[in-house]
Amino acid sequence: MAIEDAAVPDAGGAWTKAQPWITTAGRVGLAGVLGYAGWAKVTEPPALQKLAVSSYQILPDSLVAPVGFGLPILELVLAVLLLLGFGTRFTGAFSGLLMIIFIGGIISVWSRGLSIDCGCFGSGGAVEQGQTRYLQEILRDTGFLALAAWITAFPRSKLALDRLLGLYKD
Repeated sequence: MAIEDAAVPDAGGAWTKAQPWITTAGRVGLAGVLGYAGWAKVTEPPALQKLAVSSYQILPDSLVAPVGFGLPILELVLAVLLLLGFGTRFTGAFSGLLMIIFIGGIISVWSRGLSIDCGCFGSGGAVEQGQTRYLQEILRDTGFLALAAWITAFPRSKLALDRLLGLYKD
């Protein structure tokens, strides 16, 4: 049984009416964040894309360039899919997984005492000691993770290709 089919208290149909609009707002919000992040990175020179990834000191050198180039494209694709409401549950889940990876990366550099700009919205690289905002970045991405979890759990939404294709019935 899917989560949206579970027994949810519904006083006069309020849940039935509100849930698709809440998910629609979540889709648009998360799409905006991913689209902005992807666009900020994809418009940077490849050297800066690689610097942002290599600053985390997690990946082998052979993966830095592909991740630096591919991550912004992935973010843009997820943004478009969320905005269109296509494959909503899958796209929400994949976006959530991406947020978990981002949170893990930030926790990793914080725990190792590295001082970097996360590069979440472009730029990235080393920064002066004390200029990091790791806790704020983790909390921000946790909020985006919660949004992705909502979209995954309740994918039925308005203005979505999923609905036009009959994947979710009203």
